[in-house]
Amino acid sequence: MVLYAPFAIFYINVIRPPISSSDYVTVSYAIVAESVAVFLGITPETFSLTMIGIPLAAAVVSRLALLRLLGEERYQRRFINYIAPLSLIGLIFTIIILFASQGRNVVNQIVLVVRVSAPLIVYFSIIFLTTLLVCRRLKFEYRFASVQSFTAASNNFELAIAVAIATFGANSNQALAATVGPLIEVPVLLALVYLMRYLRKRWVWEKASDMDTTGNGNAEKGPPLSSAQAV
Repeated sequence: MVLYAPFAIFYINVIRPPISSSDYVTVSYAIVAESVAVFLGITPETFSLTMIGIPLAAAVVSRLALLRLLGEERYQRRFINYIAPLSLIGLIFTIIILFASQGRNVVNQIVLVVRVSAPLIVYFSIIFLTTLLVCRRLKFEYRFASVQSFTAASNNFELAIAVAIATFGANSNQALAATVGPLIEVPVLLALVYLMRYLRKRWVWEKASDMDTTGNGNAEKGPPLSSAQAV
């Protein structure tokens, strides 16, 4: 997150410099950095919580307070297990809002959508498969290889959308390109889920250690598996 603004300036102004004067795009480092700070919930001027930062602040406060009040085991069993489905509902709601705001542009600029989709599909595939092969060489268990591969292939498109809108405007091609990201990411990662389920049966994976198994009474209980681990 700290390097997001420097990377944005590097890719836009250095890797892809303007070809002509009409192609020149001015990107302010301050605007990009402030957009990242606002998305995380704190403005650099006032350090006050923003509307976007309320969920982050609520998560931190509730975790610290409930861990102290309930304890680790009861916190996981009574709070996390009940509130976890809300994250999926929030994700679906976010996707609906994103595409509702850019739906007209997606339909009217379908060529741009296709041009953005092609490199994203290649990117997700290469990063996912490369990470998976590295995990195989390092002899990771199936669940850990799954988590690392999906984490490496996923992206903070919500942050990209926030920065694109703040920098170029809500109706810009840059905002449209950032919105297309989740549209491609969701089906591609779902397809990779089925690929992992297939490879789980085809490949020989390292067996879980004694501390991770549930077959003996000395096994430790860890936190609930994430959606990627559940694969």
